[in-house]
Amino acid sequence: MKVIPIHAGRTPVPAHDSGPLVDTRSRPLRDLRISVTDRCNFRCVYCMPREVFGSEHKFLPHGAILSFEEIARLARVFVDLGVQKIRLTGGEPLVRRDLHRLIAQLATLEVDLTLTTNGSLLAKQARALKEAGLKRVTVSLDSLDDAIFKAMNDVDFPVAKVLEGIDAAAAAGLGPLKINMVVKRGTNDGEIVAMARRWHGSGHIVRFIEYMDVGSSNGWRMQDVVPSAEVVRRIAAELPLEPIGPNYPGEVAERWRYRDGAGEIGVIASVTQAFCRDCNRMRLSTEGALYTCLFAQSSHDLKALLRAGASDDALRDEIVAVWRAREDHYSEIRTAETAALPKVEMSYIGG
Repeated sequence: MKVIPIHAGRTPVPAHDSGPLVDTRSRPLRDLRISVTDRCNFRCVYCMPREVFGSEHKFLPHGAILSFEEIARLARVFVDLGVQKIRLTGGEPLVRRDLHRLIAQLATLEVDLTLTTNGSLLAKQARALKEAGLKRVTVSLDSLDDAIFKAMNDVDFPVAKVLEGIDAAAAAGLGPLKINMVVKRGTNDGEIVAMARRWHGSGHIVRFIEYMDVGSSNGWRMQDVVPSAEVVRRIAAELPLEPIGPNYPGEVAERWRYRDGAGEIGVIASVTQAFCRDCNRMRLSTEGALYTCLFAQSSHDLKALLRAGASDDALRDEIVAVWRAREDHYSEIRTAETAALPKVEMSYIGG
């Protein structure tokens, strides 16, 4: 992975510059994804396949990852620059010890604070997360069928434990919950309607995500993608749907509500219906690297600046410079050739 040195080829932006912060395609910075760990207790075949992330894989040492205090400091700078939503990711964020301490620090900011988890540890932590200030959670759940789910997570983890976590999160008030299903043809696409039926009328929102070519280790093929339009057709054949507008500019999910008034679903069509034109997300890796796209091939080393004693103004200047130079639109130009290029792994940067 290519790391771009601080201010390489860019003119620093003065801290007093108060112009609108937009990238080269006039997209504002509104959403920050923060990966708090590169570790996960699952080995999902589309994210951390065991043949790559096996027992000999070397994860980052503790000293290389950002401390909670460093994360909170950077988050404050991002919020001052206009970020309105922070999502904590991983790896699996709940394997990071004492995560509620970080949430308590971030909860002091005026921001929508959320977290994405595989749900395996959620039953034990949901109440502490809520009490620390977390607002909502999104749970990844790729099948309700135990055999399919265990095959996909590849650690023999039962679906019932994730369902317990979802119930605990709802009871703790971490809602409305979103449940994400990555759909891979021939693997779990037979579960699409079952997932919709399970959460129909529950108040939870299921989102069906097209299988993406994130990273370089999941063996992605276009023929494995189930287009979101097909997902909608399958569900609507049994549970009639109608489209509704986005909740906010840059929302990645296309929303559909049940005509009987029993809630809604979402589809995320990064492959077949690229939404690059509205993408307003920056990503901060576990070790302080900035990524301007989920499919990035390079990053910007913010940790070096942070640990060299930089002021908040200097950190701000770097973030502003990175965003203003941003021109990413990978999903609009995806080809078989670009899909084969080395890219940052999802387990390192989060979804």
